[in-house]
Formats: sequence, C-alpha cells, structure tokens
Amino acid sequence: MKAKVGDRIVVDAEKAVQTSRSGVIEEVLGEDPPRLRVQWDDGRTTVLAPSAGVATITPKKPKAPRKARAKA
Repeated sequence: MKAKVGDRIVVDAEKAVQTSRSGVIEEVLGEDPPRLRVQWDDGRTTVLAPSAGVATITPKKPKAPRKARAKA
C-alpha cells in the first residue's frame, strides 16, 4: 500500500453495525509498516497503522493545467 500526502483513504468497519471512515492523508510517518496521519472527514486527526485489506487508498487527482490566455 503506497500512500502519499493528499491521497484519500477509506477504512472498512470492523463490525457490521459500524460505518467505514474516510479522510485525507496529511503525512506519511512510515512506510514499512505503514503509519499515516489522517484528517478524517469529521474533522478529527489520528495516526493510523492500517493492516492489509482494511484500507483503500485513492490517489490525489492532479490539478488540471492552466490554459494560457491569448493576448489581444
């Protein structure tokens, strides 16, 4: 699992009655094992060490290039 700052992360719920959590990765503290500082959608920030198969990471969408304006 490769994670970069700005990527979105979704962590699956451990129990059927819980919902999944999602947020934005603010900092990669370690890669093996992965340790991430995550700003959750509810505003809280935590350090997470996800185990295999419980998290899905969606890469940050690159910004669209700016179009140059023609001078008149």
